[in-house]
Amino acid sequence: MEIGLVELSRMQFALTAMYHFLFVPLTLGLSILVAIMETVYVMTNRPIWRQMTKFWGTLFGINFVLGVATGITMEFQFGMNWSYYSHYVGDIFGAPLAIEGLMAFFLEATFVGLFFFGWDKLSKVQHMVVAWLVAIGSNFSALWILIANGWMQNPVGAEFNPDTMRMEMTSFFDVLFNEVAQAKFVHTVSAGYVTASVFVLGVSALYLIQNKHKDLARRSIAVASAFGLAAALSVVVLGDESGYSASHTQKMKLAAIEAMWETHDAPAPFTAIGFPDQEARETHYAVEIPWAMGLIGTRSLTQEIPGINDLVAESEVKIRDGLIAYDALMTIREQREATPSEVRETFEAHSDNLGYALLLKQYVDDPRDATDAQIKMAADDTVPGVAPLFWAFRIMVALGFSFIAVMAYFFYRASFRQMQFPRWSLYAAVAIIPTPWIAAELGWFVAEFGRQPWTVDGVLPTALSASHLSIADLLITLAGFLIFYSVLFVIEVSLMVKYIRKGPFQDVEETDAWQERHESRLRSETPAPTLAATPAE
Repeated sequence: MEIGLVELSRMQFALTAMYHFLFVPLTLGLSILVAIMETVYVMTNRPIWRQMTKFWGTLFGINFVLGVATGITMEFQFGMNWSYYSHYVGDIFGAPLAIEGLMAFFLEATFVGLFFFGWDKLSKVQHMVVAWLVAIGSNFSALWILIANGWMQNPVGAEFNPDTMRMEMTSFFDVLFNEVAQAKFVHTVSAGYVTASVFVLGVSALYLIQNKHKDLARRSIAVASAFGLAAALSVVVLGDESGYSASHTQKMKLAAIEAMWETHDAPAPFTAIGFPDQEARETHYAVEIPWAMGLIGTRSLTQEIPGINDLVAESEVKIRDGLIAYDALMTIREQREATPSEVRETFEAHSDNLGYALLLKQYVDDPRDATDAQIKMAADDTVPGVAPLFWAFRIMVALGFSFIAVMAYFFYRASFRQMQFPRWSLYAAVAIIPTPWIAAELGWFVAEFGRQPWTVDGVLPTALSASHLSIADLLITLAGFLIFYSVLFVIEVSLMVKYIRKGPFQDVEETDAWQERHESRLRSETPAPTLAATPAE
């Protein structure tokens, strides 16, 4: 495949987005875990929980700073590398981004400062409230970003205005409560909780292997395993909800994930393993589970899931219908206010498929001049890369179920075996630290690569969204991002390793005070010794 302007723009955005997402899951999960630990400290008044809050809070802070730095870069890219996209859908996409900055990021950033510098200036309850506000702010940031992304996957609450040549919002309520956005939010946040839980579990296991900070490590494992088990179960359940949503909002993506070339009689089977061949339009050596896909995708035994070949034929029909809308749109642009009402009516009747006609722009300047062969090529373009999606999804799912098993095991040992963990399990906990990041990155790959060839599904093709930059500009900035982000990655890992090796901060004064109160309580509860009676002389 020839690497051109659009491909380089996609590579650059993929690099920045997936690098940024290395920090997001850990930020989301650690913020909640730290707030939970501080809540336990306020309830029990035991210094060990304050120590845990400070230690894990420090690691959260390092990760938070890097997440903010890499996230800002992404927002600038919308205007720099994807200027036509920003112009075309900015009225809708810009609203949740602005709200995220005003509501969530300012809330989060403000209270992060109070969290780190307010230990001696706030009461315990006040500081606990600050910790929860940091956690809420972190999750609100994810909410608004995912509302924006969910609209790109399922563009509801908006319509194309032929006079301004832009998409315009018609219902903020529909954008806000978009079913894809809501499903993506809860699924992504739960995945972040799993990531943080595995991270806390692995670092704590490392301490137990090294036979140090054992009190902190055991309590951290107890919290992380309980929280992580609930989160891992949620990821699977909410991932199923995302699949159900895709069955009627992004049918091609679902069919590509399953390498389902033909429409099966309901209920469709689930291909557990196989080797998709996109050129031959078949999956070799497929191992299928009867009925499973039909139940997952439609929640019924009677509803069909369309295959890729049928969806391509449907796309060809939509392209031809979109050409009618495109022809009417060109007439509106030429005649403006003098446009006959019947032309506008024609446009309104076919405008839903205008985006499909724009797919022809890759092959011909004026889509109305496209040949039948070019229309068929454009219809074939609606199929994303099947094999990468097929395998990425299955690896992600396998990792998801493995997290349930790991968390369940450590929860059982922490709750019913006096926090005694076999040495092999501790080594395993350390070894799996990178795996939730792998699963999270694969999840984003499935979501974004599976949407191709669209920037906004069914509305704006990716090929039309990029800015008119030179290849040299993109190569230079891509190389710059690679170097800069590599440096940031080394700094992040170095700081994390440094503070993990350093271990928890010891609150000497508070520990001594707690120890004194504890010993005083023990003395008060111990009956005073009595002198044995002596015989009278």
